[in-house]
Amino acid sequence: MNRTQAYSASGLLMGLGIVLVAMVWHLSVGAKSLPFGTVLEAFLHFDEGQFNHIIVRDLRLPRALIAALVGASLAVAGALMQGVTRNPLADPALLGLMAGASLAAVLALSVFDLQSQTLLPVIAAVGALLAAILVWTVASRAPGGATPLSLTLSGAALSAFFAAIISVLHLLDQQTFDALRGWLVGSVAGRDLSELIWSLPWMLIGLAAAIVLAPSVTALSMGDEQAAGLGIPITRRKAQLLLCVVVLTASSVAMAGPLGFIGLVIPHLVRLFIGSDYRWIIPYSALFGAAYLLGVDVIARLVVRPQEIATGLITAMLGAPLLIYLVRSRLN
Repeated sequence: MNRTQAYSASGLLMGLGIVLVAMVWHLSVGAKSLPFGTVLEAFLHFDEGQFNHIIVRDLRLPRALIAALVGASLAVAGALMQGVTRNPLADPALLGLMAGASLAAVLALSVFDLQSQTLLPVIAAVGALLAAILVWTVASRAPGGATPLSLTLSGAALSAFFAAIISVLHLLDQQTFDALRGWLVGSVAGRDLSELIWSLPWMLIGLAAAIVLAPSVTALSMGDEQAAGLGIPITRRKAQLLLCVVVLTASSVAMAGPLGFIGLVIPHLVRLFIGSDYRWIIPYSALFGAAYLLGVDVIARLVVRPQEIATGLITAMLGAPLLIYLVRSRLN
């Protein structure tokens, strides 16, 4: 292992430490702040008669785990999209995948009255995949083909269209709208570990596949000709990576709703200090995406305590300025 690899590996250990610190912080604060000793005691010597222990184990732990997994999944999905499309603006939300997954989930819950949580990640994945195909088709028919700009514009237009359909469905089914109000803004609140079970396998499969395929993303980010010269099957590998992005996005949407900008923000921050090698960008994005969403969710709970703001609103407030900066830098 050379010096650069040793530096990158040590950085992963540091990132894991940051995730652990963010997790403890997440478990400690909220409408009622708890000392670190109480949090530790809830795991080592759990007492059902202690209300603080119940808060940690039954309320905050599921939320923290979901925030970490969703943050990691969306950050990795964004990194994959940016590498494969060579588009710095690529993100599951901006390219329509998140809106497609949300629309599919809303249709299943409101129109078809889906009762089983088992099928929700699969249905969201179908919606995300169809949205991705539709965005690519529309962008390909634009002058110049599927350029980064045409993909971004197509994704934005179709996301707005899907959002309009969701609004119409809500007008027709007020009861479902009330039940999904927080979920559609993007929130990790109100979830328990039993709900996480249905999305966890998909998230883990998607994250593992992303790490395995990461070297191919580095080659694809340099262009199809260079990747083909290295012996990479371009069409098959892009299809595999698209499926990976769809799985990560859909499982995240099924758990926490459409949390935007995470896949845009984290990969750009990671590249500032790790470079352009996706063998490192992918695991770094997973760790820092997890820490980022844990921190954002804490902010959402503290800003107007004891009330809280939906997590998706905070991610949008933080991500929108970066998007404006990136657009300006691309146009200049």
